[in-house]
Order: sequence, then C-alpha cells, then structure tokens
Amino acid sequence: MRFSGWRVLKEGLTGNKGWQAHWRDATPKSEYDVVIIGGGGHGLATAYYLAKKHGITNVAVLEKGYLGGGNVGRNTTIVRANYFLPGNSEFYSHSLKLWEGLEEDLNYNVMHSQRGQIVLFHSDGQGDAMARRGNAMINQGDDAEMLDRAALRRMVPYLDYDNARFPIYGGMLQRRAGTARHDAVAWGYARGASERGVDLIQNCEVTGIDIEGGVVKGVQTTRGAIRARKVAMVVAGRSSQVAAMAGMRLPIESHVLQAFVTEGLKPAIDHVISFGMGHFYISQSDKGGLVFGGDLDMYASYAARGNLPLVEHVMEAGMALMPAIGKARVLRSWGGIMDMSPDGSPVIDRTHIDGLYLNCGWCYGGFKAVPASGDVTAHLIATGAPHTAGARFRLDRFRTGRGLMDEEGTGSQHNLH
Repeated sequence: MRFSGWRVLKEGLTGNKGWQAHWRDATPKSEYDVVIIGGGGHGLATAYYLAKKHGITNVAVLEKGYLGGGNVGRNTTIVRANYFLPGNSEFYSHSLKLWEGLEEDLNYNVMHSQRGQIVLFHSDGQGDAMARRGNAMINQGDDAEMLDRAALRRMVPYLDYDNARFPIYGGMLQRRAGTARHDAVAWGYARGASERGVDLIQNCEVTGIDIEGGVVKGVQTTRGAIRARKVAMVVAGRSSQVAAMAGMRLPIESHVLQAFVTEGLKPAIDHVISFGMGHFYISQSDKGGLVFGGDLDMYASYAARGNLPLVEHVMEAGMALMPAIGKARVLRSWGGIMDMSPDGSPVIDRTHIDGLYLNCGWCYGGFKAVPASGDVTAHLIATGAPHTAGARFRLDRFRTGRGLMDEEGTGSQHNLH
C-alpha cells in the first residue's frame, strides 16, 4: 500500500475503509538469519536497511512491549548534525542526509521539519568555541552560520537578551536541523521493514542468549526459543541488562532524561532553541505545544519517570532564557532511559562472541541518529566490516583508551555527557 495525495483524498471521500494495517503482526519462526533485540527506532531501522540495502529479509525484530514504546517515542524530536569531533561529525552528517530523503524513501510522512536550530552562546569564550565548531561542521560539508546579537534579536526577539547572569552574545544557526515526529519514524521504518519480509514480533521479551563455543546460536524468549546465525542487541537503556545475558559487562550507565510539553499555543517559536548555559532546549510542535527538556536526573535508574527537583531545574532554565513562556500550562512529562557511555559517544561494533553485535551508548544523540544507526549497523551485520560513517564507534576504546570521543569535554563520567 502506497501513500499519495490521491489516495488520502479517495479514502476521505469513501469513509476511510480501504486502509490496511501498516505492518504484519508476525508469529515467531523457529529460526532466522538475523534476530534484532529491540523494536525501537534503531532496531527497526537496522531491519529496514538489512532488507532494503543488503537483501537480508529472514530477519526478526523482537520487542518486549509494543513497537516504538521506548526511547524513540520518549524524546524531544530534535534532528541535527552539529557535532565537532571526527567520528561523530561524519556519522551525524550521514544521518542528516538520510533524514532529508527519508520520507520519499519510506513513502511515509515522518513530519521532518527543517526549521533550523540555534545554539546560543553567552561569553566570548563560548563564542570562540562555537565558531570553531561551526568551521568544523562546514569542513565536514554541513551548514553553520554565526549570528551576532543584533541578527539573533531580529530572528528570535522573545529571548531575554539582558539577563544579568546569562547575557546572550549570539548564536550558531544550522538551517538544515529541525524536528521530526518520533512515533511516525518508528511506524515508517516498521512498515518499510514488514513490506520487505521482516517479521516484527511484539510482546516477545528476550530472556536469554544462547552461546556455544564462543558462537551465538539464538535467543530464549517468552514465546519460545529462536535460533539465529546473528543476533544484534539494540535496546538503548536496557543494553547492560541484555548484554549480561551473554556474560558481558558494558561500560554503560542508564539514566533518566525527562521531557515536557505544554498546552497548544499559537505559533511562536519557529526554530529549535538551545540554551548555552542551562542545557535547556525547546521547540514548538505542529499541534502548538512547546516541547522542551534539559539535564539528566543525574542518578542511575531503569524507571521511565523522573524526579521533581529536575522538573524545577528545567523550568528555571526555561524561564531564564525566555520568560514569556511562564504562563504556559505544562500538560505532561515523560522520561526516557538513556544509555550513557563514558565518553558521550555511541558504540556500534561486533562483540567478542562470534555473531553477536552491539548498538548502544547513544546518550543525548539517539533520536537524531536513527537513520544512520540503522544503516551502519545493518552494514556491519551484513558485511562483517564497519561502515565508514561509524568506523570509530569501537567498543574496545574503553579498554585501550585509544579513539575516545569526549564530545562534551567532561571526562569519563557517564552522567555528565
């Protein structure tokens, strides 16, 4: 079933009776070429690119709940490619290019809006660092523009430019950045994978990973044993728990990151705005709600809910940046379980167990990475060699100390990334 303007018009005039289910609710087979543990954005994208680019369709995606019920549906929907360090820069550049063609590729509206992102700076030192980052982005082939205070005030006049503590000196604009509808991304990849023969199996929790002689043989699940030649662990905040089933101890901590949305308001915020001093970021959804977030809750947890002190902290940062939002009513909040790595950069690699692959450590960068993560992981599984865009995401960098990518410059403390 293909979407088109004509099809939408026809269904609207005939009672919407001709639509079909977007994907098959498959029953597990006894054996697959590839089993992907995790039915979030990264897992579904991996399955899609395995089928589309590499012709590997005997694939199962196993999700313990419902597809898209984890972090892919629990974030602030920001898409950007403004990373600085080699390795991260190439990867997120690759991801943004895939985002730009994603709707045509999937024949599905993921509501990708390239409204632009502005990262503010509040001192001369921050401005110098931002200019250096912008130059690195341009050298990578991406876009970046430095805005002085006057240009910024014309573009986003509603900010508090004269805050005594955090005066706004300027900002860096990436016009190709923006947002996308998180649920639609999961649904689009699920639909595309299912159409190509991938089995999407919901309510199927993995309870064990079968290994014989250092080779993966399959998985144990709540719906029975499934044999597989290759198994990929793509489970975000649950990475340490799933890897423990294979006898692995990962350098990953799981933390809660809260996000918030207000009542629907008239259009006011045209861009994604990132506060340079308060780790606060905000945009406005197509429904009018202000979508925003801030820091982690700063303690390890598997609970998909946050604490009230962090709620207060995020609200304070928002009010310091743009007091005009103070009267907006917050409708709801939610928490995602973030898999935080020691250097703030992800891992996409083979493990020491033959046929077992790992995708984790996304920190704050998980949603914007979905297309490239799926493409790079699928390439690794299909060919056995790393994709050029993800060649530096090695697991052994935490053992050897070589190739660490400390994007934030905050050292090896997971919660600071």
